Amino acid sequence: MSPKKLIQSFYESDLANDLGLIEKFYHQDCKVYWNSSMGFRERDFSGVYNFFKGVTESYDSLRFQLSHLLSEGNQVTTRYTLYARTIESTEEEIPLAHYMCIIEIKDNKIYRVYEMSQPADNDTLNSNAFNKINS
Repeated sequence: MSPKKLIQSFYESDLANDLGLIEKFYHQDCKVYWNSSMGFRERDFSGVYNFFKGVTESYDSLRFQLSHLLSEGNQVTTRYTLYARTIESTEEEIPLAHYMCIIEIKDNKIYRVYEMSQPADNDTLNSNAFNKINS
């Protein structure tokens, strides 16, 4: 599978309900470097697993609305808005954050992730800057 197709498949998976997807998509030697409004975080495979374990306990579903999905060689760059349904309110989907990621693939798995995020707000959501791309 091409790196671009792998990442597209990752974003289309059910991460909120299937922790087995972490082993399917993430390399055992992965590192995630995340700059967010809460500061810098670095996670290894165990940290990624524990992060998504927390996600499964808080959210009923996650949806990644991609605006950009670009690839060159073994690297894929994405830009998206992350939406979720909480376990308390499965009817209402809420925007959580906007992300930009550079993802390096090794052995057909996510090996390195360099990402930046900021909370989603009405100004950016209404700007048409995060319109969904055509696959």
